[in-house]
Amino acid sequence: MASVALLSNPRSTGNRALLPRVREYCAAHPDIFHYEVEDVDQIGEAIRTIAMVSPRIVAINGGDGTVQAALTELYSGGHFGGSPPPVAVLPNGKTNLIALDLGAEGDPIKALERVVELVSNGRLEDHVIERQLIALDSGGNRPVLGMFLGGAYLADVMLYCRNRIYPLGLPNGLSHVLAAILGLFAIIFGIGGGRLPPKPEPLTVSLIRQGQLKGKFSLLIVTTLEKLLLSIRTSDTHGSNGRMKLLAVDRSVGALFRMLGATWRGTLGQHQLAGVHFEQGDEIRIEGERSNVILDGEIFEAKHGRPIILTSTQPVPFLRLAA
Repeated sequence: MASVALLSNPRSTGNRALLPRVREYCAAHPDIFHYEVEDVDQIGEAIRTIAMVSPRIVAINGGDGTVQAALTELYSGGHFGGSPPPVAVLPNGKTNLIALDLGAEGDPIKALERVVELVSNGRLEDHVIERQLIALDSGGNRPVLGMFLGGAYLADVMLYCRNRIYPLGLPNGLSHVLAAILGLFAIIFGIGGGRLPPKPEPLTVSLIRQGQLKGKFSLLIVTTLEKLLLSIRTSDTHGSNGRMKLLAVDRSVGALFRMLGATWRGTLGQHQLAGVHFEQGDEIRIEGERSNVILDGEIFEAKHGRPIILTSTQPVPFLRLAA
């Protein structure tokens, strides 16, 4: 029985330089079972193997896409008899939204040391928190599980950053700022395409009890994380931590700047703002004209007649690494 099972994706951006240190650390700690995959398609076999060593913690060393694939296999594959151990997420990849929400920042090796320390000291229970996951059904064999979905123009800008700016080799933070500036420029002047992110496409977002939102949106987020982009926090507004929440901002420049101004002041979600929508739902449907949404790095397409359906799972355990 291993105390910690570590799943690493060598192709994650941060691991290109980090992985030799990870291997060295694991070699010095025989109670860590280290499994490396070369592709996300191998994560199913990885989780099956990890289940055989019955770890107390499963730590994931990869980007948000690696985390999403691992969560899907952990909670849909049945490898742990329905009771997987808590998950720790090391800060890696380009965005690290999940890791940051769970208190993992800075050096991934330091985060791994923290995991080992908590297991060794028998203090896991004090640091285990629960989050619900987003189950995304796009008509495939089984729902895909994740924690952060970006859609509408936000997804277009994220894909623009991935395809047009990351290849320039700029630091991640600078790449994200540059993509945001170009996206904001395109929204303000009503242009798009070419060297800029494309223009927003119309979407219909349906919630079972709250009705529908229709139109073009500059920002669409569905999440169970407490901390979103722009340091927006959701739990203060809607009560139950970890519940599935929706933030949508109309395409209008006024709505976007009202949202940005409230974010700057730290008041976003405390008052109603024209064109800014906060909702919480048990089921959310997204439908559009070949509109992309991104769940923890994986791209899905919402089409008329074949909507993307989001539901929330039961709470599952994660390890919070912050002191």
